Amino acid sequence: MILSPDITCVEFPEYSLAVYGMSYYAREIEKACLSDAFPMGRQAHEILIAHGGDQKHIPLKKEELLRLGYDYIALGHIHKPQELCPGIAFSGALEPIDKNDTGLHGYIAGELTDEACRTSFIPFASREYIHLTVQVHGSMSCHELREELKKRMDEKGRQNIYKVILTGQRDPEAVFEPQVLDPYGNVIELSDYTTYAYSFEKLKAQNRENILGQFIESFAGCREGSVEYQALCEGVHALMETAAAGN
Repeated sequence: MILSPDITCVEFPEYSLAVYGMSYYAREIEKACLSDAFPMGRQAHEILIAHGGDQKHIPLKKEELLRLGYDYIALGHIHKPQELCPGIAFSGALEPIDKNDTGLHGYIAGELTDEACRTSFIPFASREYIHLTVQVHGSMSCHELREELKKRMDEKGRQNIYKVILTGQRDPEAVFEPQVLDPYGNVIELSDYTTYAYSFEKLKAQNRENILGQFIESFAGCREGSVEYQALCEGVHALMETAAAGN
């Protein structure tokens, strides 16, 4: 284990390999510690391992890392696997860390020879966080939506954890409760961006002389999907619920 806050070299002569690195000794390190971490030519093959990648956690630049001249640079801290360029990569977390940590997770397997360094990403995580967008239509019941979610989850994997995003239009009487819609107990969040499926022209014609008709008229020309359209839907729903309660 490398415990020093300075760049240190650990040698493996049987593999003609030298591994360089430093201890990540504090919660935040804002110093660019890697810009002059040049290899010392101790072995035929040299690898740098480092933790960082943003302004508060050892900032680094791809160009500076390339200039160092290592055979391979293995980076940690960024959860999503990504290759900065051939020979420099973040392997990412073995398992997803939170609901926004989507996509495959695993590790990087590499082979270092006298000719080149060849790497490949190996998926390893037993499950993923998936953002699942479902289009709702005006007549869809809660049961139908649950069955649609069940079908989509069967396709993508029951073992995964889902953030469900509802779009489209819904019956004003439909109530979508997360605990009812969740078929397997693996929905971590339900975001409802649906609008109510009202016929605004019909409602306006039936209510020209009252506040409901006047409210709809005040939003004339607003584009479906806009913030104004969302306000129209919510306002009409509130007015109709108020009127129903009064009756």
